[in-house]
Amino acid sequence: MTGSAYKLLVLDIDGTLLGKDGNILAEDREALARVSDSGIKVSLSTGRAVQACTQVLDELSLDGYHIFCDGALVYSPAYQSEVYVQALDKTVLKRAVEFAHVHEMGIDFYSATRYFVERETWSAVVHRDFFGIPPTVTDFDEICERETIIKAGLVATSPEEVTMARRFHLEFGDRLHFSWVTTPSYPGVDFINVVAPGVSKGRGLEALTAHLGITPAETVAIGDGNNDISLLSSAGLAVAMGNATSGAKEVADYVTLDVERGGVAAAIKKLLL
Repeated sequence: MTGSAYKLLVLDIDGTLLGKDGNILAEDREALARVSDSGIKVSLSTGRAVQACTQVLDELSLDGYHIFCDGALVYSPAYQSEVYVQALDKTVLKRAVEFAHVHEMGIDFYSATRYFVERETWSAVVHRDFFGIPPTVTDFDEICERETIIKAGLVATSPEEVTMARRFHLEFGDRLHFSWVTTPSYPGVDFINVVAPGVSKGRGLEALTAHLGITPAETVAIGDGNNDISLLSSAGLAVAMGNATSGAKEVADYVTLDVERGGVAAAIKKLLL
């Protein structure tokens, strides 16, 4: 399939668009603008919640639908409209809160539009300072009842927190889907996305393309992490970053440059423009 036959470009954020300094390279931004000008839609596909993507969406002037929370939500912040959502089961959510309280484990929760914490944590500071998201401090027992929670998040900054996150994963691995991801902006820190079972970026892509009236085969996907494997496997053309995991590279049709060298722009110029 030629570049002009593709209707949609979907790409990850951390490790794909954003490198160590947390900024989009000028060449990547310019290449994405040219893709949009050519008539190909551009969407993000990320483990981040909606609120953590505002700056990227604004910088790239993307006002369409995007895949958030590792595929649990397909949503347009510009239109405030969702076309697909897989929320956490409230009974499982209550059990997760109980586990966090008993073990004094930090955990965050996200609805489509809000970010919740019970107390000030390193994660809350990062969300406020890096993402520009002020947390809503609330009693988690209450949000289990009144909110539709799409994603839970754990952050492990020490061996002790990694051990606790693994205990949580062991306890709930049969009732929730876990993806362990990293970002170049915070080396050595594990970000654990927790969503409903069966959720994946690949399923999010199916929902997004169905809404747009196209097929996944008409999509180009770019990613770097293991949580991108289902996305890459579902797309018509799969591109792995040079800094991608071995698993992502194995399912890719093409491996581009790494994130610090403008891998997104290089792939676009070779495959789409």
